[in-house]
Amino acid sequence: MSVHSTLDIKLNGREFRVACPPEERESLLAAAAFLDARMAEIARQTKSTGERLAVMTALNLAHELTSLKQPQTSLDDVPDFRRRILAMEARLDEALAHQEDLF
Repeated sequence: MSVHSTLDIKLNGREFRVACPPEERESLLAAAAFLDARMAEIARQTKSTGERLAVMTALNLAHELTSLKQPQTSLDDVPDFRRRILAMEARLDEALAHQEDLF
């Protein structure tokens, strides 16, 4: 069981004290720096402040996270892609075969 210590972080000019296991200190500092930068970026874009800025930043980050978690092309799709590519190649070969007769 980890012993928690506290860590002071700064977000959007405000200081917060959070509990943090010592082994997670560096990753929490990196996350806080990332969040602070995103908040500053969204503040510039939207002119939001305070609670609204925090909600907008959280919503943007949640959207990015859920987009990353959505399944992309999986290996299960490979046979279908291969079949479609072979069909296209066959059509191209057929079309090009007729071209040779023109010359």
